[in-house]
Amino acid sequence: MGGSQSTPKITAQDRAILDLKLQRDKLKQYQKKIQIILDREHEIAKQQLAAGHKDRALIALRRRKYQEGLLVKTDGQLESLEQLVSTIEFSLVEVSVLHGLKQGNAVLKEIHKELNVESVERLLEETAEAREYQREIDNMLTNNLSLDEEDAVQAELKELQQEALHAQRNEETPLSLPDAPTAEPVSSEQGVLRLILLLASLT
Repeated sequence: MGGSQSTPKITAQDRAILDLKLQRDKLKQYQKKIQIILDREHEIAKQQLAAGHKDRALIALRRRKYQEGLLVKTDGQLESLEQLVSTIEFSLVEVSVLHGLKQGNAVLKEIHKELNVESVERLLEETAEAREYQREIDNMLTNNLSLDEEDAVQAELKELQQEALHAQRNEETPLSLPDAPTAEPVSSEQGVLRLILLLASLT
């Protein structure tokens, strides 16, 4: 919550990769400068040729050719750097995978230790002993009860069975509702009239 997060550790491999990428970026910037020079020398050669200065145009083209050679060299250096960065990064992935495999193998070995034949046999023996112990307790309880106590236990068992059966029937029996009346409802005036007639017949 309030604790500071641990900063990731920078390894020597991380620094090496960073340095290589910085060199790569510098080479790319250098290539851009060379390309600008190439375009400029090309324009100078065209202008000098148009002005009738053939020798100056030739010098501009020679300078341009020299810069093209530098550009080719930087292309090769750039390719080597990128391959080296890719190789290092892939090697680090391989190391990580290898470390994961080692950990997985260690976990499997521990599991196999827990699941060896002796452990399984011991577990089966303990389970058999537990069943035998329970059987002995059941026999002891059965043999130590009097006939009246055994009859009382059986009667209590039947009572519990009857309660369970009764509860199950109540759950299955649908709730019965009274039928809806079919006669026409009697108005309040008709009810009063019938009551008067009933009282008159009694007097």
